[in-house]
Amino acid sequence: MLPRLDAHVYRKTKYGADVFVLETGAAIDAEAEAMLQALHSRSTGGLIAHLKRLEEKGAANFMANFYVGYGHKSIGDCGTTTVFAEGISMLAAKAVQDWPLYSGQESSTRFVDFSRQPFLDVTGTGAGREIQEAWREFYLSLQAPVRQHLREKFPRGDGEDAKMWEKAIEARSFDITRAFLPAGATTNISWHTNLRQAADKLALLRHHPLSEIADLADAIEDGLRERYPSSFSAKRYEATETFNASIAQGHYYHRPWTPDFELTENTIRPDALAACCGILKSRPAKTELPRFLDDLGRIQFCFTLDFGSFRDLQRHRGVTQRMPLLTDEIGFHPWYLEELPEVQREQAKQILDIQRKRINQLGLSRELHQYYLPMGYLVSCHITGALPQIVYLIELRATRFVHPTLQMRAVQMAGMLDKLFGKCGLVLHLDSDPGRFDVRRGSHDITEK
Repeated sequence: MLPRLDAHVYRKTKYGADVFVLETGAAIDAEAEAMLQALHSRSTGGLIAHLKRLEEKGAANFMANFYVGYGHKSIGDCGTTTVFAEGISMLAAKAVQDWPLYSGQESSTRFVDFSRQPFLDVTGTGAGREIQEAWREFYLSLQAPVRQHLREKFPRGDGEDAKMWEKAIEARSFDITRAFLPAGATTNISWHTNLRQAADKLALLRHHPLSEIADLADAIEDGLRERYPSSFSAKRYEATETFNASIAQGHYYHRPWTPDFELTENTIRPDALAACCGILKSRPAKTELPRFLDDLGRIQFCFTLDFGSFRDLQRHRGVTQRMPLLTDEIGFHPWYLEELPEVQREQAKQILDIQRKRINQLGLSRELHQYYLPMGYLVSCHITGALPQIVYLIELRATRFVHPTLQMRAVQMAGMLDKLFGKCGLVLHLDSDPGRFDVRRGSHDITEK
């Protein structure tokens, strides 16, 4: 299919500038999109002239020559594509998303039917499968009693919509019971990326210590190579592959131990921050601090958090986070047990003890143990970033609409920032009652009308 010369929306400014909004699709795919932008850097002929050249020449040879052959990697930033991966483990989803420029979506555990959702048993043995099925059985057994317990704990208030209240109860129950789902439970993700970032990410992902993830990287790259052969034909260099393999195999996961909660680094000088007092005080709610404040330094928080909530925390790409290793060494987050009815709480303690012994008897590496450990176990979180990114994370997560275990950590970080920088004028726009059960949580859904 050839690109139409009118494949755009056109506007003209009062100062005479021409503005085109390109319509991408089958005729203008990621490589064609990249070529058009690259031509803009070498010619002032305009979009219409570039569309004519694209129609005459096509994008394949152009991308092979300039993006791959001559190493003009910025050209690859100009074309985007979307990859969908289905039936991958929670661990694989986090590995793909472990990238500063990741854009995409993941299936929420609140909207997956885990009575039928496959679990990935990497042992291929009856013992591994039995452990995962035991988690499934316990997870399903919790649904009815936990919801009834929540209805009694949070009765519907006057004027509250019955349907929304019930959905909020369901959301809360899923927030609690997800702790007993193994990380080997499967999910679906999308990954919207430009061509350059796809190649750079896959160059590391194909050496991942978990074979499921390395195999996934190969499958994604094979698909991209078939779809965009001119953009994924770069030569591989042995020294680079060896280096990337050593990083992935030896340094991908960081140590499982960490302080319960601690500010471990602060290079922001109060006197430098005080010079920006007017900015800090006048910032409205739902408004981000300007990025030039990154120059003032950075801060690092270290704390423990359950793996289920780490999955939400990891969505913040503006801060640096290492991937934690999911183990049973730090313990199971107590909040999940506290939220269960008394009978189910005692059952949970028993199954955690039994399953922990059964997992250790599998004789697997610590990396492979992750597939059988439930997501309520604590992991080590290290978050490093400049003030604007840390403030954004805190304000977004310290609310009643966020999972309580993550919300509590965000509130702690907010208190530390206020103690450090409140005198310098820093104002945090926080939820006044972050721990309150709010039925509006039931409206946080994507529904088709």
